[in-house]
Amino acid sequence: MGRWQDGRGKLIVHGEREGSAVPLEIASSYRARTKGLLGRDSVDGALLLSPAGSVHTFRMRFPIDVAYLDRRLRVIAVRTMKPGRLGLPRLRSRHVLEAEAGVMEGWGVRVGVRVEIAVE
Repeated sequence: MGRWQDGRGKLIVHGEREGSAVPLEIASSYRARTKGLLGRDSVDGALLLSPAGSVHTFRMRFPIDVAYLDRRLRVIAVRTMKPGRLGLPRLRSRHVLEAEAGVMEGWGVRVGVRVEIAVE
């Protein structure tokens, strides 16, 4: 749980909306994490940065939802960030999910919810 390679997968959110699978892009290498969503106009589903404890939105073109996950993939904080911001580091955060602003609420991603990563 937490040693992934760059690639694609599915994000499964356990909670009220059980069973929904969201397309996921995994960025685990230094290069992929550094690039993240920079230079994109949108994202299909979500991006997982692992390992990561904080993010920034400098040079991003759109606002994003950011979910900080602990080592057990439990959501410890969710924030919406406008472009040009620096997010505060979360001490227990081991992974970060990024998606277009507003979509995480619809997926049921909120503090206390556990997520699962299914690699394709």
